[in-house]
Amino acid sequence: AIRNDGLRALTKQLLAAFTSRHHPTIFTAQRSLSPSLLRCWQTTKMTRAFYSFAACAVAALFASVGVADAAMADPATGIDFSPSLGLGDSNLKLFGVGVRKKGPIKVYSVGMYSSTEEEEEGAESAPASDDKDAVMSAIQSKAKSGPTSFLLKMNFKVGAEKIASSLAESVAPRHSSAGEVEDLKKKIFDGVSATSKGAATKGTEFQFDCTEEGISVTVDGKSQGTIPSAGLGKAFCDVYLDDNGVSPALKDSCVENFCSE
Repeated sequence: AIRNDGLRALTKQLLAAFTSRHHPTIFTAQRSLSPSLLRCWQTTKMTRAFYSFAACAVAALFASVGVADAAMADPATGIDFSPSLGLGDSNLKLFGVGVRKKGPIKVYSVGMYSSTEEEEEGAESAPASDDKDAVMSAIQSKAKSGPTSFLLKMNFKVGAEKIASSLAESVAPRHSSAGEVEDLKKKIFDGVSATSKGAATKGTEFQFDCTEEGISVTVDGKSQGTIPSAGLGKAFCDVYLDDNGVSPALKDSCVENFCSE
């Protein structure tokens, strides 16, 4: 229980802030506090119960408001991404966008979409907004718990074999089953080969849906099937979100959106 009168009042103000669209997270909710209660926030050693309340409130609001309420554009390419993506019965929200570069070439832009439904497990570990590494770790964990989709939009022409090999080679060191990686490569190759130009030209879109059932591949709106491997889906998430992620810009965008007002 929160016994301190100042903390009681602080809790009431925070709860009011959480229900306001003008204060989307606990981190910006501080700004609505009165000066005296702000000092309480800054100087009082909050109890574990209050931390738990704050974390759960963040998780609940994260679920109800979502991450992105508007379309986003990759600043490197100008390619647009819609704020949400339907996947089965889920409506995934856009977490961030970024560019995949090979040297000076901007090969494609990628948007990450994931579920924002509240999950009690892990709610108490909501990270502070100024701890970027912790925020990124939380986003990575959220993505791998699924469902999560990565939408790739080509900005530069790449042949079917090359784009399939490039994506598969990024997954391979992160996944133990070479056969499943080869299956992923084949689905990408077959999908690109079936397009009108037989190559991943500017505007070609790839969608990789990572769920507990596995990873589904779609090329330009045409399904290439599903590989029934949850581990492969998690490995694909790591391609973009782990310490060696191929699009640092995507990671930065996800963190910035999580921490923004």
